[in-house]
Amino acid sequence: MNKILLFAFLFIRLLANGQNSERSLSSENWQFKNSKEDKWLSAKVPGTVHLDLMDNHIIPDPYKDENEKKVQWLENEDWDYQTQFAISAKELGNKNIDLVFDGLDTFAEIYLNGKLLKKTDNMFRKWTVPAKQYLKQGENSLQIQFKSPVNTGKELAKKIPFALPESPRSVVRKAQYQFGWDWGPRLVTAGIWKDVRLSFWDQARMEAVKIEQLKITDKKAELAIHTDIFTEKGGKYTVAVNGKTHTFSLKQGSNTVSVAYQIQDPKLWQPNAWGSPNLYSIKITIQKDSKLIAGKMEQIGLRTVELMQEKDATGKSFYFKVNGQPMYAKGTNWIPGDSFSPRMTKEKYQKLIRDCKEANMNMIRVWGGGIYEDDEFYKACDENGILVWQDFMFAGSFYPADENFRKNVEEEVKDQINRLQNHPSLALWCGNNEIDEAIVNWGYQKQFKYSKEDSVQVWKDYKTIFHEVIPDAIKKYATADKQLYWPSSPSIGWGHKESLTEGDSHYWGVWWGEQPFEIYNEKVPRFASEYGFQGMPTLETTKSMFSGKPDLSLQNPVIKAHEKHSRGWEIIENYMKRDYIVPKDFVKYNYVSQLLQARGMQIAIEAHRRAKPYNMGTLYWQLNDCWPVVSWSSIDYLGNWKALHYQVKRSFEAVAVLVEKKEKAYDVYLLNDTLTDFDGDLQAELLSFDGKPLWASDAADHLPANSSGKHLAIEESDFAGFDLSASVLRLSFDSPGQKAEKLFYFGKPKDLKLSKPTFQIKKVSATEIEISTDVLAKDVYLMGDTHFSDNFFDLLPNTSKKIILSKPVEKIEVMSLWDTMNK
Repeated sequence: MNKILLFAFLFIRLLANGQNSERSLSSENWQFKNSKEDKWLSAKVPGTVHLDLMDNHIIPDPYKDENEKKVQWLENEDWDYQTQFAISAKELGNKNIDLVFDGLDTFAEIYLNGKLLKKTDNMFRKWTVPAKQYLKQGENSLQIQFKSPVNTGKELAKKIPFALPESPRSVVRKAQYQFGWDWGPRLVTAGIWKDVRLSFWDQARMEAVKIEQLKITDKKAELAIHTDIFTEKGGKYTVAVNGKTHTFSLKQGSNTVSVAYQIQDPKLWQPNAWGSPNLYSIKITIQKDSKLIAGKMEQIGLRTVELMQEKDATGKSFYFKVNGQPMYAKGTNWIPGDSFSPRMTKEKYQKLIRDCKEANMNMIRVWGGGIYEDDEFYKACDENGILVWQDFMFAGSFYPADENFRKNVEEEVKDQINRLQNHPSLALWCGNNEIDEAIVNWGYQKQFKYSKEDSVQVWKDYKTIFHEVIPDAIKKYATADKQLYWPSSPSIGWGHKESLTEGDSHYWGVWWGEQPFEIYNEKVPRFASEYGFQGMPTLETTKSMFSGKPDLSLQNPVIKAHEKHSRGWEIIENYMKRDYIVPKDFVKYNYVSQLLQARGMQIAIEAHRRAKPYNMGTLYWQLNDCWPVVSWSSIDYLGNWKALHYQVKRSFEAVAVLVEKKEKAYDVYLLNDTLTDFDGDLQAELLSFDGKPLWASDAADHLPANSSGKHLAIEESDFAGFDLSASVLRLSFDSPGQKAEKLFYFGKPKDLKLSKPTFQIKKVSATEIEISTDVLAKDVYLMGDTHFSDNFFDLLPNTSKKIILSKPVEKIEVMSLWDTMNK
């Protein structure tokens, strides 16, 4: 057992012997039913009504076949959940007993022994209800009655004097993606989606701990530990931080106490590729009359994060300075990992974030149409050096700002700040996803025939929520070092020139605008927080769309139903014709669709990185999926890496060689995102596809830390007389401890004169192979029931590549681009 686990174990044992305690009710025997019916069925908590209906074989799995259509009736029904639990005389002897609901989805009435205790209206809030006076020794009955979020939302929407886009989702404080998105199904859930517990306490309870970093030097980190304490009665209490005690006189009710704390010779939490994400455990306890009554343990990291926006000759910079150093942000956008969030496991969270780290990322944006993720998500980001851009859960619509809505939002923000702010991974709070742009650019006002007064009210409501309520709540509840706030992402819509000269940008000229991939070389923003292109999931995940034997055909209605963009197939086909020969065979089509997606994102990422420091961030859309689907993800629903994720790993390498084609030359860039200088050799050689050297150049070079710049220009005339459609430019930078390589092609994939490769696969061990080829093999695709450490890669003749397998397999098949170009 390591020191941190041992520390946590002993701390939990210590608390168990104290007066305050908790008891989960999630493991009790829960039942549920349609409120119109009498028969109760077994249920699981945490869970959702869809999962419970599936477990009881009442509805089919909506992820399979075209079953999504068959379950739409659920959203219009009311649902009841209940359980019985026993309370002992000892438990009832506590002065205070609270019922705590970490998540109720969404409009619910809470009944204890037949008494209505609370009505709830926000999926994202924690609800704490005093319950002592309603409990009795022996058996107790707890019932939660959920109202249809759609029907309730429609009633709320009627109170607004004009129509709202996407109504009624925007008046319902609930995960917005559940109402359907262009990558996700419409599955509007209800139920107890997080833990339910009883909290027993007598003298005081600890409500929140906020750890503020005041000053960090090489020798010392100065912290302030702010603890919110609610007391049953006033008096002297002792607060201890890692065993060091402080005595306070507290009044009855709410108190906040602050304790100074120091860490000597601190080790900084560093983002991925800059060093270790060092973590410290902070234990806070409350004692009364030498008796432990409450405690909490937080894990923190010491770091500083600043959002830098400085005017310059072209506009205004936008970048994150981490621990005093400008950081080039490399990463992605996160959506919920399942349409039924309670199915997300700790293991799945950990794997997806490890996949980000392995792909050389240092930032992930939690998109505003999903959920505030489970603690395990942020823990995984803490441990892997991944900074989090955290949207609040508002996306792509207009939202009201009446008094009830404002108060609801403030409490939501408070709950999430109290839960998340101590995570070192948390870098930025962002008000919403694409609402500023929706108001300005999307034409909803014209579509819904708004009056001038209606349009003014929309903008006024927007300002109220995102420029007043949320930032005011952040200032009120977050410590000074955790208050970075950005009102809306993007700050300016992609159709406006200013979107490329300041703020963050969602550039959708590719895909939505159907511009060619090469437009990415021209449309380079200061910080690209969204852009993307769709690709099919792996064959395994495609097959999982079927409940029976899969029929792998593009015309199959099941596969068509798992593409949620209305013109998705058409757009993919149009782009594929531009760059590839379109295969008729389904397996090859699936393969090429993944290559197409990877190629588009490679062009974008490389354009962004070459522009450093003008551009200081590139977060592609999107990392993951919430069900089996054709989408923008780089990792599909079953956790398989698509071609895009392998390409992202290569494109995000800390030290990289990139090429930009100019009118009469090829400019070669060296990039270094580390904090170390390197001296090495920059080599360039033109090779024929059969490996024959045609031209070469090399020179010693110096690569400064945290830099990007042009290091070599190759004249186009140097390659005169060579057939460039049958040639590849290999560039490499070699330095002790660092090596980077780039293969640059002179035409689109469909125009390359490839030859049929003959592969040799050597088994090095049960989980390692070595592959080689006699001629250039482009986009080598290894197929087998295992995860390959690299895939969809190019392989030069007279070289070999070692691949690690996640588990042994009996058979590995190989395909390359040549197979799609020849019948």
